[in-house]
Amino acid sequence: MEKKKQLIGIWDVKHTFESSVVIFFIIGAVATIAFCYANMDEQDKRSTTPPPPLVVDNPANYDSLDGCDLFSGKWVHDNHTYPLYKELQCPYITGEFACGQHGRMDSNYQQWRWQPHACNLPRLDGKEVLEKLRGKRVIFVGDSVIRNQWVSMVCLLQSVIRPGKKKMQKVPNVSLLTFKALEYNVSVDFYWAPLLVESNADHPSMHKTNDRIVRIESIEKHAKNWVNTDVLVFNSYLWWRMPEFKILNGSFEDSKQYNIVDSHHAYSMVLEVWSNWLYTHINHTRTQSYFMSMTATHHRGKEWGMKGGRNCYNETDPIMKDKFWESGSDLEMMRILESSLNKLKTKGVTVQMVNITQLTQYRKDAHPSIHRMYNSPLSTTQLLNPSSYADCTHWCLPGVPDVWNEILLAYVLQGHK
Repeated sequence: MEKKKQLIGIWDVKHTFESSVVIFFIIGAVATIAFCYANMDEQDKRSTTPPPPLVVDNPANYDSLDGCDLFSGKWVHDNHTYPLYKELQCPYITGEFACGQHGRMDSNYQQWRWQPHACNLPRLDGKEVLEKLRGKRVIFVGDSVIRNQWVSMVCLLQSVIRPGKKKMQKVPNVSLLTFKALEYNVSVDFYWAPLLVESNADHPSMHKTNDRIVRIESIEKHAKNWVNTDVLVFNSYLWWRMPEFKILNGSFEDSKQYNIVDSHHAYSMVLEVWSNWLYTHINHTRTQSYFMSMTATHHRGKEWGMKGGRNCYNETDPIMKDKFWESGSDLEMMRILESSLNKLKTKGVTVQMVNITQLTQYRKDAHPSIHRMYNSPLSTTQLLNPSSYADCTHWCLPGVPDVWNEILLAYVLQGHK
């Protein structure tokens, strides 16, 4: 406006109208050029920068997940926000989960985001999670698959904790590992109990894999370590994949007295004992309880179009066929679990099943395969046939278990508002 006044003062009054018209056109031209440059800049940005991922940045939006099916969706490649951490930056990734450290060269399996059909998963914020869990204890209970998830959770959180303010330790004489975020007074624990009740698989490393013996009524040996906690996360599936189980009538010292039942019957019996214990021993006004559903084991490559005896070995891409289902996932086991949780609900106890089964079906690419540590040397015959010893049960980290924890935390943080 100041420039316009100066121009009017210089020009003759009789040219005022003409000068106004000229200025109008000059301003219009400048605006048009500016608009064109802005559009060009925006088009250039669109041509070089991919759209932001469909995630929720504000943790307060966890409240909006009510009524949304987080378990129905698809995997979307996203190399901008995933992986959520680097393998070498998490010192707790070892053994069967450290695929990069054991020779896996590709990293595409780390760059996939789970996108529910009807809503978006909140973006995980480690500091926000630790603040919400301040002063609380979280414990993962089950087999090596839930240990896979526990290590993922530790990696997701440890990166935002200051050096000297975190500690990992093995609890003496107990199958318990505990990670402590000292600054927040948060404990994230793992307890090895693959069959939930007392069994011949209770030692984390020294156990038989071809014989299953359980002492059905003896859950207290393990369960006494699960009380006084704020978040309980269970898993028990992998070790039940046997035709028959021996059910002890007495103690392990007198292990000759037993009945033989099929695995489904044994699983149902154990879940009933577990349910009764949970009902009577847990303060449900304090403790949130979850049960992770079974995860896929990609042992039959012919199910996704491969020939011969192929499995997850050398697989580097997900399966994109909607509703793909591999034959190793036992739906009857899922129905038994759902029935047990429904019975608990009628008693006023809610245990949320985190149904990660379908989303794992697609991820044949995300297993360790041969890129892991083995407890015993491989034979010459095995080395000549890598598929024969490929691990298609566990999952590389970072990777798929990080998404399990994103979904789990969506529920946990809702409960800890």
